[in-house]
Amino acid sequence: MSADVVRALRADGEVRRDVEATDEEDFHLSLWLLYELHYRSFEGVDDSLEWSPPLLALRRALEEQFEAELRGACAPLVARAEQADGVPDQLAAIASFDSGTSLPLFLQREATRDQYLEFLVQRSLYHLKESDPQAWALPRLDGPAKVALAELQYDEFGGGRPERLHSRLFAEALAAAGLESSFGAYVNRVPSYTLAVNNAMSLFGLHRRLRGAAMGHLAAFEMTSSLPCRRLLQGADRLELPEAVGHYFDEHVEADAVHEHLASRGICGALVGAEPDLQSDVLFGAAACVHLDAVVAERMVDAWTHGQSTLLAEAGENVA
Repeated sequence: MSADVVRALRADGEVRRDVEATDEEDFHLSLWLLYELHYRSFEGVDDSLEWSPPLLALRRALEEQFEAELRGACAPLVARAEQADGVPDQLAAIASFDSGTSLPLFLQREATRDQYLEFLVQRSLYHLKESDPQAWALPRLDGPAKVALAELQYDEFGGGRPERLHSRLFAEALAAAGLESSFGAYVNRVPSYTLAVNNAMSLFGLHRRLRGAAMGHLAAFEMTSSLPCRRLLQGADRLELPEAVGHYFDEHVEADAVHEHLASRGICGALVGAEPDLQSDVLFGAAACVHLDAVVAERMVDAWTHGQSTLLAEAGENVA
């Protein structure tokens, strides 16, 4: 399917209706390619294909399957949260979920240099366009929730200083570590679970009906960021990685502690206060963030503890 999408992007946008995804990688790569048309697109691809009916029809079919799977997987976390009172406490209940495997803890204490670099490669798919998926929600909110989201985004986008863009800071970290810093450079190497993390944010951000899920996801992301970033900073220091790597995570230790309250109360609390019907989607979005992060942690740590790479092999390459 992903090969057919690439062919369509290079031609007229017509996709074959009889092609099915061969596996999770193919499914999520196809969806990621279709979503990317709404961000930076691709060199040599006609901008008009962003709204190509055949491509949108394929995207919708993939989205329906992905959303249904996510809602099923997240139902237990949502049910757990609903036992608490008030949106901030419900979000806290989701954010406190312990899957039993901590990726930041492993990177802090045990990871080798190569494993830490693999982690940076995996994260590059999102952090090189950090906060872009959440920005889709701004015109879909109003009042206090809109103001709070704009305040949070202002920090993420550098506080008025281009050199402080979080995406630029991450690009500098990649370059300092000897990795490719251009956006999407490693899309052919990251596995389905990393693509799924990114696809969930685009799914929520690009649909007005899922604006509650987009903000719930953002809240959970911020609520589970500050302490993990401290661990990632300590892991980078332990491995004597370049200063730019530690600097990126150090930037988020303090900022995300502030963003946590801004997202849970200022955005989600205000949003549900104004639109109570969005409460279930807010919790779903938060649960999706925590669930997908747990999948990532389990699969990456399991691969590393068995002496395997978390990255897909390039053509002609053998990965241990």
